[in-house]
Amino acid sequence: MVTSKAVDGVDFTIRKGETLGMVGESGCGKSVSALSVLRLIQEPPGKIVSGEIWFKGEELLKKRPEEMRKIRGNDVSMIFQEPMTSLNPVYTIGEQISEAIVL
Repeated sequence: MVTSKAVDGVDFTIRKGETLGMVGESGCGKSVSALSVLRLIQEPPGKIVSGEIWFKGEELLKKRPEEMRKIRGNDVSMIFQEPMTSLNPVYTIGEQISEAIVL
């Protein structure tokens, strides 16, 4: 089996109230980085082999799946890059969801 590093040496510091937007060419690791933070890398074939992911003073790589489910979407989210199926980062998620309900 051939092993390769999809992403290596990534470091983000995001303070309370900040939002991170990742921009880059296709295949540069944006989605893999975000999926890693959310612990959604499909195993196998993918695997997080080293590193740390800290959020609110807790190491996410040590969390059980049910603990991660509480964090995903509530505290940490990913807006997918397909423009026709994603939310607009300029508006809050609540505004966009309520607009869809009102319409």
